[in-house]
Amino acid sequence: MGNDAKFGQQAKILSFHPTGEYYFSKGLKLYHRRDLYKAKKYLERALELEPTEPMIACQLAITCTEIGEYDYSNLLLENILDVLDPYMTECHYFLANNYAHLGMFKEAFRHANQYLDKEEDGEFSEDAEDLLDLITFEADETEESLEQQDGLIFKQEKAREYLEAGDFHKAIEVLKETIEEHPDFWSAYNNLALAYFYLGKTEEAFSTLDVVLEKNLGNLHALCNRLVFHHYLNNEDQVEDLVKLLDKIRPMLQEHRFKLGATFGLTGRHELAYKWLKQLQKQGFQGDGSFYYWLANSAFHLGYKRTAEQAWKKVIEFSPEKEGREPWGHAEADGLEHHPSSILKRLESQFTEERLLAIFLTKHSMQKDVIIKEKLYKDNLLFTPIEKAYADMIMEKNVKHAAIEFADRTAEHLYQYYKPVSMTDAGLYLMWFSVFSEAVKTGIRLNNPSAWAAAVEYVWYKMRNEKKSQHEVSDKHFISVSTLSKYIKNVNNLLQLSKCLD
Repeated sequence: MGNDAKFGQQAKILSFHPTGEYYFSKGLKLYHRRDLYKAKKYLERALELEPTEPMIACQLAITCTEIGEYDYSNLLLENILDVLDPYMTECHYFLANNYAHLGMFKEAFRHANQYLDKEEDGEFSEDAEDLLDLITFEADETEESLEQQDGLIFKQEKAREYLEAGDFHKAIEVLKETIEEHPDFWSAYNNLALAYFYLGKTEEAFSTLDVVLEKNLGNLHALCNRLVFHHYLNNEDQVEDLVKLLDKIRPMLQEHRFKLGATFGLTGRHELAYKWLKQLQKQGFQGDGSFYYWLANSAFHLGYKRTAEQAWKKVIEFSPEKEGREPWGHAEADGLEHHPSSILKRLESQFTEERLLAIFLTKHSMQKDVIIKEKLYKDNLLFTPIEKAYADMIMEKNVKHAAIEFADRTAEHLYQYYKPVSMTDAGLYLMWFSVFSEAVKTGIRLNNPSAWAAAVEYVWYKMRNEKKSQHEVSDKHFISVSTLSKYIKNVNNLLQLSKCLD
């Protein structure tokens, strides 16, 4: 009885409430182990619990700097100096370092001097002096020249923001101004070429790259962009020539090696992609989610399962929503693109979006050579001029059609995440081609394929009553929430007009 009574007593549950100090200690240990992304998470939690503690904010800022999140780091450091602890002078040195990385040399110059004024013999005084030497290049470097450099960086950032938001006309305007003021700033030319290409102005895109390569022979970014453009336009002969050329290049800078590896990965040259990306990893390169994505992708296609899985874990750390979308996740699945009978049936449909999807599936079919010989494909009386142009493009005829090239690029963006095409996923593509068809009829300007793809995906989830936040979808497609929201409105308006909803 005694024992029964003892065990019958209600057990006491002791709650554990971790403190900011607990999370700070965990984050610091992870930082010293160089597990920077996990360290960041713990330090952010510590700062949530103790938002007035400058040491936590400073350590989080240092961690953010090391993973390349300079803007976030600067916000933390400025808050320490403005609010938490104005006497924490080392923050001036950390700010100077961040601004130097961002190319904002005037700000870097100012903060480095502020640190030395306050800490002439401080812990980072020698580093600050070295940084000033690096910034000024020569002893007589003037503040005016630093302001000119800052103006250039400001315009570059503005153009990048416009590109990411899909406002390519404004991006072109800023980039042209930049080129006029700085005719040797090749990055502006390369971004201008991208803006033209996104707008479907392929001739202007290629001519811009020609200017770069004429004036700056061998410019790697221009060569890589040219390869990507030809790849999307299905110009296989030009693709092969450029692959051979780029395979001979041996860049010194890590940034260039990554560019080369990612470009090879995007264009399906997995062996070449893996060579560069794996080499970078061995050298301790701290890449972002894109780096690990292409490493995982190339490793998978070459059969390096362990490397692919390890790289994919890193991708998930950057973008948790990509879980379940690994390159090998559906490798054995039998998608609609590999069923010729299903494709031919869709080619007979009375609906334009069904036929457009059939053409897209043909492009990715292992039986493509068989399908394009069918009368339903090459001489389909149901095809509109735009469908005919698409079908000819897939047959690798020399077709230039900006609208259909845009439609295909957007579908390809979706195909990164939804392949092979299952019966369920087909609805997503049908929605896109329906939206596209209505956009062409109404004369809506088509740009920013990633934003259109993201908006269609979000609306598709919503119609299926699947909960996905705009933040999740925008992060997945590397666009801002405001951009996604804008394009969601466009998609909804076009779907209301679409005959598929009648």
